Parts: sequence; structure tokens; C-alpha cells
Amino acid sequence: MQERDNTSSALWFVAGVAIGSTIALLYAPTSGRDTRGKIVSKARYGKEKLEAQGREMMDKGRELYDRGREIADEAADLFDRGRKVMQG
Repeated sequence: MQERDNTSSALWFVAGVAIGSTIALLYAPTSGRDTRGKIVSKARYGKEKLEAQGREMMDKGRELYDRGREIADEAADLFDRGRKVMQG
């Protein structure tokens, strides 16, 4: 009895998918070629935007690294001066 219920449910699920797909294709506002073109265009735009953001993040990272390096160098100089003062 349980096996028959699972088969029936699976059959109704497949039927629903087929009906839904058919309705979606009938009411699609554009052709498949146009839809694929839009998808490719959006993907390219997204890729370009991500690349630009990646470059921007790399530039910011370099700036932060350089600034951190400057701070570390200044701290080392202060440490050396303090050590010299303490030594006399």
C-alpha cells in the first residue's frame, strides 16, 4: 500500500512539472534565443562588476598594507630611539 502511494505521488509530481513547464513556455514573453541572450548579457555584466570590485579591493588592500608597513617602520624607529635613550 505504501509503495503504491509513493508511485502515485511521484507520478503526480512529474505530471505537475510537465504541465507547469508547458504553461511557462506558452506564456514566456520572449523567445528562447532572446532569453539566452539576456542571460548571457546579465552574466557578463555581473562578471565585469565583480572584476571591478575585486580590483578595487586589491587596491584598498595594497593601501592598507603600505600604511601598516609605514606604521610598523615608525614604531621600529621609536623603539630604537627609546632604546638609545635608555642606554644613555
